[in-house]
Amino acid sequence: MKLKPWQLILGALIAAVAIGWIINTTCATSREPELVLNGFGEKFVGFFAYLGELFLRALKMIIVPLIFSSIVVAIAGLGKTGGFGRLGVKTLGYYVLTSFFAIISGLALVNWIQPGYVDGKPNPEIVEKITRDSETYEDKVAAKTEGQKVQGLGAVGDIFKRMIPENIFDAFGNNGRMLSLIFVSLLVAFALMVVSQSARTAVLGFLEGVNEITLVVTNWIMFLAPIGVFGLVLKTVAYTGIETFGLLGKYFLVVLGSLLIHLLVVLPLILKFIGKVNPWRQFYAMRNALLTAFSTASSSATLPVTMRALRENAGVSNRVSSFVLPLGATVNMDGTALYECVAVIFAVQLLGYDLPMSQQFLVVALALLTSIGVAGIPSASLVAITIILNNVTIDGEYLAGTGAIIGFLLAVDRPLDMSRTAVNVFSDSCGAVVIAKSEGESVLENKTEM
Repeated sequence: MKLKPWQLILGALIAAVAIGWIINTTCATSREPELVLNGFGEKFVGFFAYLGELFLRALKMIIVPLIFSSIVVAIAGLGKTGGFGRLGVKTLGYYVLTSFFAIISGLALVNWIQPGYVDGKPNPEIVEKITRDSETYEDKVAAKTEGQKVQGLGAVGDIFKRMIPENIFDAFGNNGRMLSLIFVSLLVAFALMVVSQSARTAVLGFLEGVNEITLVVTNWIMFLAPIGVFGLVLKTVAYTGIETFGLLGKYFLVVLGSLLIHLLVVLPLILKFIGKVNPWRQFYAMRNALLTAFSTASSSATLPVTMRALRENAGVSNRVSSFVLPLGATVNMDGTALYECVAVIFAVQLLGYDLPMSQQFLVVALALLTSIGVAGIPSASLVAITIILNNVTIDGEYLAGTGAIIGFLLAVDRPLDMSRTAVNVFSDSCGAVVIAKSEGESVLENKTEM
């Protein structure tokens, strides 16, 4: 019996977890201050991690031509800006709505379970460890956020600066400049609506060909997905293990539980009652994209897989998917916003503060803004958490100097990053389906499998 692609990817993921755990428990020569593997373990993990990196780079390689050609062809094909305006309003409305629901889910759960407290007081074991190793954790955060703006709300305001490139070729030369790429793509699409018919035909014909080529290349790359997934997940499990979850287990479960509530309850309800579609068909249609997102921990790298799944499995048109998905991969960060909120409240609990509801709603607003505003920069979540903490006030004073706590959270950040990326990608896909349905398209009906 021939296994389907998603079954191969799932099998690779399970095998990576099992083998990674074995290597972590049998090949470790030191665990303080960081895990060190013996020669065999390091070479084995390094080899497959290298293959995983090649897979990831291959996916990232086609992001720019895929986004540019898809957006230009889709928007220019509308023929008038009215269709684009309607699509834009629906898309942004969906993003704000789902991100808000995600943050509220995290806020409710972290206040109910209170992972930072033990018997109503800050967890003494965590506080002692953070206090003892504060310099180490501060250094980790500094290394991750080096060169980034973390004071005030500057990162949110910079979103418009990052959107308009100083040099148009900058938008095509860096996957981290996706907002710029989207902006340039929209400009070109609008320009094509007003140029001569001959110029329009020539450019659109060329870009339609580029778009078809990128989809073919995506299919080729996905043949390597099982090996790539195995290598990426193996490295994470081998170097993370399960010991690091001891002190942070409660916090880890709160974040994961909140993500699952959003993934398995909130988004399916939106699909059911707003999109009027079967949520479980959507999960099945997006199986490859979800597994790829979890393995790579990158919404951008998963974008080619997500677009392919929506078009071929869910039946979403190129017109909708080409606009909604690239924008969603850049600014729609449900899982990230949820994570930021939980991390901030957890840090406040460890500091022994009882954050008033007014300040908690400030955290909600800042998590919503920063999940969009810092999405295009490295270590976005760390930068966002720092911004929020530096803007939360208690008794008239800013709550600052929490770098050690943020550094401590890095111990369990990778698996949480993988989980929230999967939530981000599924939310993007749900948005495309809901918007396509509102545009009168027939989706999730008698579509071929990947």
